[in-house]
Amino acid sequence: MSGATHERSAVAPRRTPTVVRLLVLSTFVVILNETIMINAIPRLMDAMAITEQSAQWVSTAFMLTMAAVIPITGWFLQRVTTRKAYAIAMGVFLSGTVLSAVAPIFEVLLLGRIVQAAGTAVMMPLLMTTLMNVVPDHDRGRVMGNVTLAISVAPALGPTVSGLILQFGSWRLLFVVVMPIAALVTVFGLRKLENVTEPQVSSIDWFSVGLAAFGFGGLVYGLSQFGEADGTVGFGIGIVIAGLATITVFVLRQLSLQRTNTPLLDLRTLTHRSYALGLGIMAVAFLVMLGAMILLPLYLQNLRGLSALQTGLLVMPGGLAMGLLGPTVGKLFDRFGSRPLVVPGSIAIVLAVGGLTQVSMTTPYWQVLGLHVLLMLSLAAMFTPIFTLSMGALPQHLYSHGSSMLGTLQQVAAAFGTALVVTVMSARSGQLVTDGVAAVPAQLSGMRLAFVVMAAIALVTIVIAVLLPRKAPAADVDEHDGTDQPAGGRPDADGLVAAEA
Repeated sequence: MSGATHERSAVAPRRTPTVVRLLVLSTFVVILNETIMINAIPRLMDAMAITEQSAQWVSTAFMLTMAAVIPITGWFLQRVTTRKAYAIAMGVFLSGTVLSAVAPIFEVLLLGRIVQAAGTAVMMPLLMTTLMNVVPDHDRGRVMGNVTLAISVAPALGPTVSGLILQFGSWRLLFVVVMPIAALVTVFGLRKLENVTEPQVSSIDWFSVGLAAFGFGGLVYGLSQFGEADGTVGFGIGIVIAGLATITVFVLRQLSLQRTNTPLLDLRTLTHRSYALGLGIMAVAFLVMLGAMILLPLYLQNLRGLSALQTGLLVMPGGLAMGLLGPTVGKLFDRFGSRPLVVPGSIAIVLAVGGLTQVSMTTPYWQVLGLHVLLMLSLAAMFTPIFTLSMGALPQHLYSHGSSMLGTLQQVAAAFGTALVVTVMSARSGQLVTDGVAAVPAQLSGMRLAFVVMAAIALVTIVIAVLLPRKAPAADVDEHDGTDQPAGGRPDADGLVAAEA
């Protein structure tokens, strides 16, 4: 990276750079689409005369594509300019949105969703990598708090937004509404966006691309089969095992390519302790969030009889609270570090999920609302410090690979969380029905057990939170760099180039 680029990053350190604000807005728009189709499944089934299992693929295919494409973005973002990466990502996303809106048959809609997801997969790593390059480390917490709005709140608000839109028309309206917004954001972004990195030319290892697609995509697909009701769990287990085996080959391939500094996904990110700890706690926290997103709508709609819109409105305050708290958490992180935020946040997550284990057919809605808001606020207290601390622990040349790994693990954690809660709930309720218990009490018992399992898993976040450093130590940034540090040095605390010793 040139000295001029670093000089830009040192200007106005207390003001969020325009490039980051543009990328946050764009990322929010595209990530919102990951969960926006959840409430449209019944409409889709009627309109296209398809089964529920087929209709679910509009969400499954999106998640699969994200898991397959994100591992490639580390290589991609190092080899194109910021503007070019943005133009490609938003152009692909817009193409998928248009295709989905006009889809005459279900297969075309599915293709549109895959194209949408391919564009979305680039945006989050692009946002994270750009932020780390243009924001000095002493101001990253505040800026990362704004980023939380895009990467955490958007998926949480997707079902609410879709529930509101579906009150006014068919499922196609979900894409029609997004189209002009995405187009305006793209045009405005291309007018204002500046390049903040210099591309590096190198070849791509296509064998690694195939391994990443089949490995991570297969793992997410296999986990998604655990939620099916047609006896495909055994098939899902087989796909998961095959996916894990392929990922193992992928890892070995990357370790081999690292000797020549040409890996598709650089695993040297994991040699930085703060990054590895942050990756672990983020995966568990994301798993818990997605598990709650699956269980609460099932509880509120299937057992309590609320509509999709009513359910969306009830969980909306939690998503909004998470977004509004993000910037404040970021400022507190800049001042006090990670542990004063992450440790209480992890404890509050356990308490919130523990409270949800006690839901019943007569639990007041305000109580459910309160527990959900507590869960979202607790996650907000964790996500911003974790993202900032873990990415800040990496040397500059690993930013794109670190953000790609974070994004990939988010997709895997989401799939695993969904598979886990659905499997536990189904197994428990099925056993009780077999024993003669009525369907509704059996399903309620299954949900409560799933929440118990989630609460037990959430305890892991407390353990990891205690191990986190307050700030990413300087030694953690420099350690393991060796000779693979690009010429020109690394940015110091003010974002300026520090000469190598």
